[in-house]
Order: sequence, then C-alpha cells, then structure tokens
Amino acid sequence: MTEAIPSKIGKYPVIREIGHGATSRVYLGRDPFANRDVAIKLVTKDSGVGTDLRRRFHKVFMNEASLVGKLLHPHIMAIYDADVTDDYSYIVMEYVNGPTLEQYCNVATLLPVERVVEIAFKCSLALEFAHRRGVIHRDIKPANILINGQGDIKISDFGVALQAEAEHTHLQGVGSPSYMSPEQVQDKELSHQTDIYSLGVVMYQLLTGKLPFIAATKASLLYQIINIDPLPPSTHRTDISPDLDRVVIRALDKVVKNRYQTWGDFSRDLTQTYRHLELPPESVSDTEKFNAIKSLSFFREFRDVEIWETVRIASFRRIQAGKTVIREGDVGESFYIIASGEAKVAKSGSQLDTLRAGDCFGEILYFEDTRARRITTISSATALALIEIKAGALQKASDSCQKQFNQSFLRILIDRLTWANSRLSARS
Repeated sequence: MTEAIPSKIGKYPVIREIGHGATSRVYLGRDPFANRDVAIKLVTKDSGVGTDLRRRFHKVFMNEASLVGKLLHPHIMAIYDADVTDDYSYIVMEYVNGPTLEQYCNVATLLPVERVVEIAFKCSLALEFAHRRGVIHRDIKPANILINGQGDIKISDFGVALQAEAEHTHLQGVGSPSYMSPEQVQDKELSHQTDIYSLGVVMYQLLTGKLPFIAATKASLLYQIINIDPLPPSTHRTDISPDLDRVVIRALDKVVKNRYQTWGDFSRDLTQTYRHLELPPESVSDTEKFNAIKSLSFFREFRDVEIWETVRIASFRRIQAGKTVIREGDVGESFYIIASGEAKVAKSGSQLDTLRAGDCFGEILYFEDTRARRITTISSATALALIEIKAGALQKASDSCQKQFNQSFLRILIDRLTWANSRLSARS
C-alpha cells in the first residue's frame, strides 16, 4: 500500500517523495523563510519495524541531527534543521538535484581520470574540514557522494559519524564492508585515516569500475581487506599514471602508520598527479584554481570555504607581455589579482609602480560602482596570469567572503600608503 504524502512536515510544505528506506522517507520540501528547496528525512514510529532496528536508527538519526549547522562547507550537504516529536522525527537538509557517484562506478560509464582526481581532491578538503571539527564520517562510499547539475560534489549521510565531543557515538558494525578500513572491520579505534582509506576505495572504483577486493562471502571479503594487498589501479586501466597509482595504493595501506597521516599530505599528492594528466589545451581545473588562489598572499587569511566561493566567481586569464589590461578613463566592471608575472601601473603616461603575484588592481570598483572609470593604466611587463572577478559578483557573495576580501584590500592599501610615504620621505 502506498503511504500518503504529508502536505507539510513541521513548517516545511512538501512537494513530493524522492526516496525511502526501511525506517525513513525523504521528501522534497520548501523552506518558505529561506526561499529554497530542501530535502526532509522523515522517521515515523512504524510498528512494523523491529525494535532493534528502530533503536539503532534512532541513534543514527540523533547523531546526524546533532550536526545541524556545524559542517558548513561547499562540498558537504548542509543540515539546516531537525525536530523530534512523539509521532515522528525529521531532519531538514540541503537539496542536491543530482545523482550519486554510483552511476560512474561501472566500466562502461567511467569518468575521465582528471575528473576523478578532482572529485577526490574536493572530498579530501571536505573531510579534512569535518575532521578539524571533530567529525569522522565512517561511511564514505559512492552512494554518499552526490553530484549536482553543475558537476560539483556534496558528501552526505553523516549519521554514523564519530564525533569527538559526543558521549555515545560508537555504533558497532556501521559502514559498508567493501569500503571499510582494516581497523574498522576489526572494530579497532578509528581516526580520520579510516576515511582516507574509504576515499581510496572510492577512487579505485571510480578509476577502474572495480572494487579493490571482491569476494563471494562477507567473511572472504573481510579477510582480503585485512590481509591481501590490492592490485594497482593501472592494472585495470592503462591511462592511470604511476603517480596516481602510488596515491591510491598508499591511501589503501593496511598499516595505519604507512597510510597518509594527514588530509593535507593526501591532497598535495593528488595535485601533483595533474602534471601527468592529459588536460585539454588552456583548461584550468577547479583543483588547479583552488591551489593557485590558496598559494597567493592576498588569500592567506581565507578559509577553504571562502576560497571555493572565490573559485566559483573568478575567471582565469593569461596575458602576453606588453599588453594593456585596463586603460585609464575606460569604464570597467572587474578587478584583478595577479597569480603570476609582473604588471606596470601608469597614470597620465608616467609609471607609478610595479605589481607582482598577490597584488591586486581595479578593486575601487567594488567599493564605488560596478561600472566605474579606471584611474590608472595597467599593462603586462611580463606574461601574466590573472584572476578576474566582477565587482558585482563579489557584492553578491557571502558576508564571510566579502569580509576576507575587505581585509585583504585594506592590508594592500596600508602597504601602498607605507610605500608612498617612504618615497616622499626619500625625496625630502
């Protein structure tokens, strides 16, 4: 018998059902206050579900509900709200309009290698963010990583996560066996390295369409996870580089001390594999943009979430030496940050300054008008790599992102005033 769809759950109007399991149903709803679509996981007091399963799921539910508002990251599905009543309980989450990564785990539907590396890189940053807040996911698998219509990813289902500050977080046997680390299947103490292992399994499957260990029985599978070394991914796919092989195999190391010790080490090694990937001419991946932005002094106080927001609103441009980038008197709508190279600043034909990597120009638009006249001419003294951001786009960015830009602009303004005063002092 089909269960009737509620018209409203709490304060949220329900649009339609989008999924269900043994103890819960998930609905597409609408948050009328934030004016956004949301996913609502509803758990009812179903008498048809066994007491043990209901008690177990209640623990998972409360664990996930405790994360409301705590894990705000561009690659983690946000949890907005939760409530428990006598008749039902529900969690309100970010709605991601797209499938999970499961559809890309088949040999007939594999993603390009560079795309897999980029997905793994974004996952590693998100899981590092969670770890810094005392949360270990413990159930990383393709079914818990969603991909939206723009091709970006969101990690979901933190219900079985291990939280450092929680009193009762240990749920024996949680996770999916094929993606469990050796220490997890042996019920040993877990650290963030169990998530590194699981992400290694996800990478292996996305790269090859195969799991590193396949067995007819659960006992045989667990034996392999604990005792057998996996074949390198390149065994199953010839366009995988030795560097990428080494990253995946190290993530899957059975000995915790030999596995990646930190998410930072894992992320850095992932970025190094880009040197050996066949990328389209002039293409710049999100991973490369992220690393380019993070390396600049301008962004030194930015958190990862604000760097990812900058990636979304920025364009990367390459300028040959001897070219005019902006001209005095012209109307513009963008400001620029130099990623590499040198630029000359001139006014009324006289050179005023030289700008280098990490310096910005044209930022006055952000404070005055999104289409103002330029007050100086900027030309490329050498080949330039520029990060271009439209002032209007930044004005619509999050408050935290705008605050970081404001602080960086202020720091640069102080540096410029100090430099100008030193020149005046030298002349007098």
